[in-house]
Amino acid sequence: MRRVVVDTDTGIDDAHTLLYLAGRPDAEIVAISSVYGNCTEEDATRNIGVVTGLLGLDVPVARGAAAPLRGPAHIAGYVHGKDGLGDLGRDRPLPRVSAESGAELLVRLAAEQPGELDLLALGPLTNLALALRLDPELFTKYRSVVVMGGSGPYAPPGTLLMIDANVNNDPEAARAVFAAPRRELVMVGVNVTAGTILDEHAIAALRARATPVARFATGILDAYLDFYQNEWGRRIIPLHDPLAAGILLDPSFATAWAEGPVNVRGDGFLHRARLMRTHDGLPPAFPYEPAPGTRVVTAVAARRFVADFVEVLTR
Repeated sequence: MRRVVVDTDTGIDDAHTLLYLAGRPDAEIVAISSVYGNCTEEDATRNIGVVTGLLGLDVPVARGAAAPLRGPAHIAGYVHGKDGLGDLGRDRPLPRVSAESGAELLVRLAAEQPGELDLLALGPLTNLALALRLDPELFTKYRSVVVMGGSGPYAPPGTLLMIDANVNNDPEAARAVFAAPRRELVMVGVNVTAGTILDEHAIAALRARATPVARFATGILDAYLDFYQNEWGRRIIPLHDPLAAGILLDPSFATAWAEGPVNVRGDGFLHRARLMRTHDGLPPAFPYEPAPGTRVVTAVAARRFVADFVEVLTR
C-alpha cells in the first residue's frame, strides 16, 4: 500500500491521475496541495474539489503557490481550457481548505509520518522548493518523491522532445528539487510520458462505461484532444501525469532506468531537467553541477500501463 501526498496543478490529466489513484486498491490519497500551471492556483484548488467530491474523498487540501519563485505564472489554458477542466461550465466551488500553505502541508506530513508517505508532484515544482526552504531534509522523510517532469538523458542527435512545462514553468524550483538530499527521487519525464498514449480504442472503452468516474474522465477530454490533434493529427492524448502515478505504485511499469545527477539547463528558449548522460551513457561534453542521484525512467511498458489505466477507470 502506498500512501500518497499529491501536489497538483489540477488540469485534465491531473484529474485522471486522482481518479486512477483512488481506484487502485494499493493506493491511498492522504492529502492534496494545489499549484498554478495547467490553470491558475485557484482553479486548481476548485478542480481538486470537483474530483474529491465525485470520489467522496475527504482529505486535507492546502492551497499552494500561485506563481513561480521568480516572474509571472504561465497558464496553459490553451491545453486544458481556461478553468483547467475543459471549460464545461460546471459549478466548481472552492473546497474546504487547510489554514496551512501547500509547502507547510508537505513539511508537516513528512515530519509526522517519516518514511511512510510518498510525494507525487504533477505540476511546477514551486511548492516543493518552498517546502525545502522550510525543511532542507524534507525528501529524506518521504518514502519516495516521484516527479512528473524532466526530459531524461540527452536524446540521440536529431531527436525532438515535447516541452516539459513543469520544469520550464519554474526552473529555479526544479533546480532546488533535483539538488536536494533524498531517500529516493524518481523522474518520470516527457521522454517516456509522450509515448504513453490513450488512443481512440482506449478512449472508446472509457466512453462505453456508464459509471460516474468514466463519464467524468471522458467528459473533460475534448479540450485536451483538441490540443493534441494538432501534434499528431489524431484525437489521442499522452498520459503524462497518470504514468508517474502508475510507476510510483508499480515500478515494473518502468522497463529501464538510469541513475545519476540531474541538472536544469536553459538554452535561451526553454529549460529542461536532464540526467547528465548522453543517450549512450556517456557524460556530457561540458562541466555540470554535482547532485545526488536521481532515478530516471528511460523506457516504459506503455501498452500495459494504458490497459491498467483504462481498467481502473472503468471498474
